[in-house]
Amino acid sequence: MAKITIIGGHGKVALLTAPLLASAGREVTSLIRNPDHADDVTASGARPVVADVEQLSTDALAELLRGQDVVIWSAGAGGGNPERTRAVDRDAAIRSMDAAALAGVRRYLMVSYYGSRPDHGVPPANPFVHYADAKAAADEYLRGSELDWTILAPGVLTLADPTGLIDAQTGSAPRAIDPSAGAFPAAT
Repeated sequence: MAKITIIGGHGKVALLTAPLLASAGREVTSLIRNPDHADDVTASGARPVVADVEQLSTDALAELLRGQDVVIWSAGAGGGNPERTRAVDRDAAIRSMDAAALAGVRRYLMVSYYGSRPDHGVPPANPFVHYADAKAAADEYLRGSELDWTILAPGVLTLADPTGLIDAQTGSAPRAIDPSAGAFPAAT
């Protein structure tokens, strides 16, 4: 059975993705910061593990990832605090990539956003610039890594029912990740 760890396991993407992965025969572990979220994660079909990735070292993250086949980064600071945004969306994300490599996990899936690149064009006065900078740095680091990576870069995420399609006009897509789309090892 393929083993998948979702980092940021209580986010909307993760809570919609975990049941799809579990029902497709994958063993899902979701890292969460807040122990109060464990019941929600369990209900999604994932095994909750309380771990604050903002604080964990690369070695500590690697210990959590040992034996996994895939890592999905779906964590985020939630905006509002530039220092925390850099600490989570850039620094912790990069540590998780290094940890995956150290733990022998080859497959890494980054949930990013449409437009994430070093020349994102977000004006410095716009509060979103901190997130844009952090995600661009993390995505570029992943592109330069030896991991077998995929970067999902949706425009607008919706809570609409999944259609299996992306709206080319808006870039919007349902939040759930389809396990049959080829990014995950087959269930065994």
